[in-house]
Amino acid sequence: MKYSGWPEKGDLVVGKVDEIEDFGVFVDLSEYEDKRGLVHVSEVASGWIKNVRDHVSTGQTVVAKVLEVDESSQQIDLSIKDVNEHQRKDKIQDWKNEQKADKWMALAFGEDMADEQYTAVANALLAEFGGLYEGFEEAAIHGTEALDDVDLDDDEIDAIVETARENVSVPYVNVTGYVDLRCPTGDGVDHIKEALKAAEGEGDSDEIELTVAYVGSPEYRIKVKAPNYKTAEAALEDAVARAEAEIESRGGTAEYHRERHEDDE
Repeated sequence: MKYSGWPEKGDLVVGKVDEIEDFGVFVDLSEYEDKRGLVHVSEVASGWIKNVRDHVSTGQTVVAKVLEVDESSQQIDLSIKDVNEHQRKDKIQDWKNEQKADKWMALAFGEDMADEQYTAVANALLAEFGGLYEGFEEAAIHGTEALDDVDLDDDEIDAIVETARENVSVPYVNVTGYVDLRCPTGDGVDHIKEALKAAEGEGDSDEIELTVAYVGSPEYRIKVKAPNYKTAEAALEDAVARAEAEIESRGGTAEYHRERHEDDE
């Protein structure tokens, strides 16, 4: 996907070095249609530059900061030296992600997708999520619910969700906690089993994977896999609360702790 407009001052842009002169470097902007920027020699690298070709080469992919944009003269001034290594890596990753999403658009709607439809779908995802990749990622995690507020029809939403779930690698996190369950009554074992079932819940979430395992009496491990730590921690707390409520209703006790009381296997 390439933007038809102009970058704004302060934006980071990805481009390919197209031409090198003694006074600076021309860069074709990869994310914009027919846009080219100039990096003055003083903005290529810090310090005195004897030969600009010692710092960049033709065809090299670079990340640059937009210093000025003059649409009337079709001029974009860039700086490579103002971009630190952390910013460069993040921008390159974002750019690669958008390239992936561009391919997913073709998978979802076909290689012959009309430009008008592409633009409409892309703009809808950009308006809601800020990027195509983020839109597909949310669709992979939350399904059609993620696109409820996006200006797309049902067929378009289904195509995006299906493609996302087949192609997007969702970044999951894991959190673990432990709960000690005790019940002094004669049928305490059965009560503990019911408490463990309560901890497992109904299993009605597509985005959360929760498992309960026996570690060593009276200790049980609850492990949660979720798209982010906030969701995972909330699911873990809910599981513990369900187990606690169940065992206490049967005359038992529950004690939650984050670390094992003994060395894990």
